[in-house]
Amino acid sequence: MDEIHYQSADGLALYARDYPSERTDLTLLCMPGLTRNAADFEDFCAALQPHYRCIAVDQRGRGRSQYDSNPANYQPATYVQDMFTLIDELGLENVVLVGTSLGGLMAMMMNAMRPGQFAGVVLNDIGPEVNQAGLDRIKNYVGKAAPVNSWEEAIAQTKATNGLAFPKVDDTGWAKFARRIYGENAQGIPELLYDPAISTPMEEADNNAVPPDLWPVFDALAGVPSIVIRGELSDILHPDSLAEMRRRKPDIEVIEIPDVGHAPMLDEPGVVTAISAFLSSLTS
Repeated sequence: MDEIHYQSADGLALYARDYPSERTDLTLLCMPGLTRNAADFEDFCAALQPHYRCIAVDQRGRGRSQYDSNPANYQPATYVQDMFTLIDELGLENVVLVGTSLGGLMAMMMNAMRPGQFAGVVLNDIGPEVNQAGLDRIKNYVGKAAPVNSWEEAIAQTKATNGLAFPKVDDTGWAKFARRIYGENAQGIPELLYDPAISTPMEEADNNAVPPDLWPVFDALAGVPSIVIRGELSDILHPDSLAEMRRRKPDIEVIEIPDVGHAPMLDEPGVVTAISAFLSSLTS
């Protein structure tokens, strides 16, 4: 893995992980969910790196990217512009957008804003409608987590926040999960790897978290090879919304993962195999 350091249009220092490959057919741009970071994709990228270059990003205010002094910038339109800056700076071509939750909303917006530029889109547990129950759940915890004093407490908090979505995860899995979303401060105490202020725009208006009426943006995927992954227990991507996505885009591929909620880690059995087959179809 290499590191990418770049600057946003408004001067923030941003960061991404670059998993290079000898194959140059496609580049996967992996964009995580609201409170997550590039570490979410480490297993996914490692599995696909022999065949594709993979870039996993820390959005502004997450991971190793700089926090924004203006919380109003924590919204999809800003993140999308940051991604265009990265794509243009690296001169990326034949890009497949891989987006989890917020990252998937961004993928749909990016494709609509730059039609014809992207080779494919992978939507992880997200669609043009975000189920209100799931959005309310997210708003109830983002930026509101109590401080922890040890890794044991960090692991316990991770499980308390995400346990309903991952009923089959064992203690080892929860420890791994916690290490991805927490880092140690100068005193060696775990802290969540995101700016609590990312919740500010969400609290002010729902459409700062989810742009209104994304169905036209989804419809812009017509002719773009796409695959959607849904966790069986998801409270974000409702089955009715998935059915409408299939109706509007009959060629969209669908993977449903049992015993998983929002959002699948993409390391579940069979997921990488299915996505690999999808990616192979783009270059055949």
